[in-house]
Amino acid sequence: MKKLLLASAAMALCASGAMAKEVKIGIVLGFTGPLESTAPPMADAAKMAIAEVDKSGEFFNGEKIVGVKGDSTCIDSTAAVATAERLVTADHISGIMGAMCSGATGSILQNVARPNGVVMISPSATSPALSTAPDDGLFFRTAPSDARQGQIIAKVLLGDGIKTAALTYTNNDYGKGLADSFKKAYEAAGGKVTISVPHEDGKADYSAEVGSLAAAGGDILVDAGYADQGGKGIVQAALDTGAFNKFYFPDGMYGPTLPKAFGKALDKSIGDVPGTDSPGAKDFFDMAKKAGFDGTSSFAAESYDAAALIMLAMQAAKSTDSNVYKTKVMDVANAPGVKIYPGQLGKAMKLLKEGKDIDYVGASAVELVGPGEAQGNYRIYGFKNGKRYTIKYM
Repeated sequence: MKKLLLASAAMALCASGAMAKEVKIGIVLGFTGPLESTAPPMADAAKMAIAEVDKSGEFFNGEKIVGVKGDSTCIDSTAAVATAERLVTADHISGIMGAMCSGATGSILQNVARPNGVVMISPSATSPALSTAPDDGLFFRTAPSDARQGQIIAKVLLGDGIKTAALTYTNNDYGKGLADSFKKAYEAAGGKVTISVPHEDGKADYSAEVGSLAAAGGDILVDAGYADQGGKGIVQAALDTGAFNKFYFPDGMYGPTLPKAFGKALDKSIGDVPGTDSPGAKDFFDMAKKAGFDGTSSFAAESYDAAALIMLAMQAAKSTDSNVYKTKVMDVANAPGVKIYPGQLGKAMKLLKEGKDIDYVGASAVELVGPGEAQGNYRIYGFKNGKRYTIKYM
């Protein structure tokens, strides 16, 4: 840890004196693990924002800015911390776009970011516990807390007349936080959770969990798991046994895996993922398509915005020192100022260089509240012929 502190001090000296020729931002996501199919579009979105700023030539005095990828694995906190330590000590990053899953994010925050004074902006760590975690003003997120997602799920189900639900969740910080939030909101509004069953990732057979869920019954099965891991296994077992054919999928279940695996069997199901129909979202989708990746993928828009906010805060503070530019993140994210959308990062850099205010709207209609987290918008979707379609935004 002493070596890490020395490295951080060296970075601060570099940032406060002559600006480094190359500024690096860590892109820390679960490139392996239960959401490995979701990570590549998120990384592509962050890299697109970085390339946009770099190409503009408006960052400081034309300094080059690059992204450095690191694998948090999502589920192995030791590996996540080791990755972040390497990025700080060997790559000398000036900020972290990430991490991806809540447990890994919390571990990096407490064991690397805080001791070394490094800003983190997560696009997808949604555990309510992160709202109150000690962070020394270094942690932000462009995804809303699951405290809000739980309320959204409750509203959607009760709005559809679904008054009883069985619930299963991945047994970690994300799953527990979301399950508690949903159960509280749903039952307070008149719904009933018939049973709440945790499941472990990495199992070959989920028939025991599904048996318990089926015995309790419910109009729908809320599966707060991971699309590439136990959450998928729960769906498979439920369909195989006929226990359930109607599911609700929170954001961890979004991605290409489920439609590809189950097709039309999901046509009675619904789900949510952070999203907005704002003008910025359309701009981002168009940019992503041209760049060759799926901009509608889970947390891709939030990843673009997280990377953008790091660079905008640096420009506003005239420093790459996290302990200096952390005070500017909320300023550039919120009013007052010129509204900034995807594709306008060069314009934003120029305005900030001139000492003018900006209000970064971005791809996900960014509005940071409270402890520096997104106020939150959600896209509610259904399935038709095995393909997702948008029902509404909330």
